[in-house]
Amino acid sequence: MRRTVSLRVSVVSVAVLIAALVTGLAIGQHVTTKTLQGKVLGTDDTALSGAIVYLQDSKTNGIRSFISTSDGSYRFGQLSPDTDYTVWAKYKNEKSPTKPVSSYDSRMQVTIDLHIKTK
Repeated sequence: MRRTVSLRVSVVSVAVLIAALVTGLAIGQHVTTKTLQGKVLGTDDTALSGAIVYLQDSKTNGIRSFISTSDGSYRFGQLSPDTDYTVWAKYKNEKSPTKPVSSYDSRMQVTIDLHIKTK
């Protein structure tokens, strides 16, 4: 009888230990990503629909693009928090200044408005 109880306690203990390890591994693998969003605005702060927003990754030099929506908005999701990026926009042969997105910025949601001089 005592041996059966001891065996049950051992089996339960092992099960609890395995569950804790699996949960710990799942938590350890949780990856957090950044989001970059903002608006493309003209000289008088009017929204620029159809502007092309570029995002360059400093590790690979790869460039992603997004066409701004009717209210001038753009959004890039699933960005690595340990990578630096550069963002800029073009609209009708005019370009905004480039803006950095630093890996040292701990915010997971970064908002940057891009301004383009329009005529």
